[in-house]
Amino acid sequence: MPQILVDADACPVKDEAITVAERHGLVVIFVSNGGLRPSRDPMIRNVVVSKGADAADDWIVENALPNDIAVTADVPLAARLVPAGVHVIGPTGRPFTPESIGMAVAMRDLKQHLRETGEDRGFNRSFAARDRSEFLSALDRTVRRALNAGGQS
Repeated sequence: MPQILVDADACPVKDEAITVAERHGLVVIFVSNGGLRPSRDPMIRNVVVSKGADAADDWIVENALPNDIAVTADVPLAARLVPAGVHVIGPTGRPFTPESIGMAVAMRDLKQHLRETGEDRGFNRSFAARDRSEFLSALDRTVRRALNAGGQS
């Protein structure tokens, strides 16, 4: 069975990930540098890693298996997971796929360069209710795809 790994630091869709995981009977693992709310549900696991810059990312990469599902807005993390056969989606429901990850990395790098040169102030739009709804739909589709790929129904 696939599991859902969530890059939980500043993730706005933790409750939605739990909702979808419960619907499909999957384990959800929240990986964070701290500040996670404990759960008594055995299907919800919290992993607290050291305060290192990429400690949560490294833990997810080391523990994700092909056909698992990862939730992250972190493009470099997604770029590490996609080639390993992990289904990756962002909190807005945006999928990171073998076809799209190269462009996502290039756009991230371009935006970072523009911020560093002062051409872009780096303001991101607010997370909206529509994003939450898109995420729920995308995660449900991704879980169904992972279950079908694994021969589960």
